[in-house]
Amino acid sequence: IPRRRRRTHSEAFKQSVISACSAPGVSVAGVALANGLNANQVRRWLRERGVEPPSRRGREAVSPAPTAEPRFVPVTLAPEAEPRPVIRLDVQRGAARLKLEWPIEAADACGAWLRQWLA
Repeated sequence: IPRRRRRTHSEAFKQSVISACSAPGVSVAGVALANGLNANQVRRWLRERGVEPPSRRGREAVSPAPTAEPRFVPVTLAPEAEPRPVIRLDVQRGAARLKLEWPIEAADACGAWLRQWLA
């Protein structure tokens, strides 16, 4: 079974991680995860160097960005189209059964088709 080796990190790497942790709104766990480290390890580096972790720091009150007053925005809707009349047929001839919808404007074509189908 291969033995696990401890990873060693340079002081420059540790300092870059520590400085990333001091950025506003950044979590130690997030910085650790981004660098492939355990958050407890990063907290230890902070403690060893006398840097207070962000969770213990007095956080400055962050005021939300001013938002515009909500206001009424008129919306025009297209009038609903009236349902177009259709011819609905339920026709059976032997074992064949048809349910059919045909536009009313083409009633004569519907009649011609129906006469041909029934012939």
